[in-house]
Amino acid sequence: MMGTGRRRIGIVGAGWVSAYHLPAWMRQSERAEVVAIVDPSPSAIEARLAAFDIARNYASVQAMLDAEQLDAVDICAPREFHVELVRLAAAKDLDIICQKPLAPSYGEAVDLLASLSGRGRLMIHENWRFRAYYRRLKAWLDEGLAGEIRQVQFEFLSSGMIADAEGKRPALVRQPFFRTQQRLLVMEVMIHHLDTLRYLLGEMEVVNARLERSNRDIVAEDVASVVLRRTSDGVLVTINANLAVHGAPPSPRDHLRIFGTRGTLELNGNLLSAEGARQRRESFDPDETYQGAYDATIAHFLDSLDGKVAMETSPGDNIKTLALVEDIYRLSRFDPERNPL
Repeated sequence: MMGTGRRRIGIVGAGWVSAYHLPAWMRQSERAEVVAIVDPSPSAIEARLAAFDIARNYASVQAMLDAEQLDAVDICAPREFHVELVRLAAAKDLDIICQKPLAPSYGEAVDLLASLSGRGRLMIHENWRFRAYYRRLKAWLDEGLAGEIRQVQFEFLSSGMIADAEGKRPALVRQPFFRTQQRLLVMEVMIHHLDTLRYLLGEMEVVNARLERSNRDIVAEDVASVVLRRTSDGVLVTINANLAVHGAPPSPRDHLRIFGTRGTLELNGNLLSAEGARQRRESFDPDETYQGAYDATIAHFLDSLDGKVAMETSPGDNIKTLALVEDIYRLSRFDPERNPL
């Protein structure tokens, strides 16, 4: 760490998600300073420099790593570049926080971790579990509000893949890269829920999975039905995720129900409730909760580097989430070419 007492941070990637990472770093200005940002797109760099005070910018990662005396990097680039970028930063012995997924597949993630020998520490930026309502739900579970858990149901439904009057699909307008992803719903979205369910309930294994796609504008899956089994006691966790549901909002909301012997705990969008022996109800501001999850993840990274807390989303933990993702793809045998629309 540099003599100023503040860690010097380099941001890798100036795309969509960096607009949420950067405010989180600015809130940590007493112990960290973003000194440089890198992206091959000048327009992406300009957009970030217009909104945030960053001293220097680069078009290549290697140029930034060679020129700057950094303590850590925050990798916000697309998933297909994560392995290469982590290796470059690790070779400089830098601490690293890398957006999920660590790699495009479980096997690539395992190979990457086996190859790392630098002194820097690595955390995966998996922010969903840091959302305020999931932290509160975890506290309620630890308090025993549900009692002994019997069943868990999770739904994530959206109409974003249904074409509007102009033939546009809202999900593809918001995130155009969805069109070409070889792994879509599970690797890009459900990975968050799998990680959060592990955080809330403990380790699980995949019992069964079915994946489908709803339209020809994408190459991968946007519908998923998954059954998981908690390894400690056999409780079943069912997940239905579907981005092409008539009547659902374009922007999906998490709907989680935990049925227990003493109560039912339910998260429906931004409303968290407990029914049964004890009743509770709490609502959360959606915008605050969304940005707040990024804030809490970055703060947790710094806290773990400072030795204040154990790193939750370490490679050893996160690889278990990736193993679930891989098992879902393996068990579903999803092949869009074999099952064309």
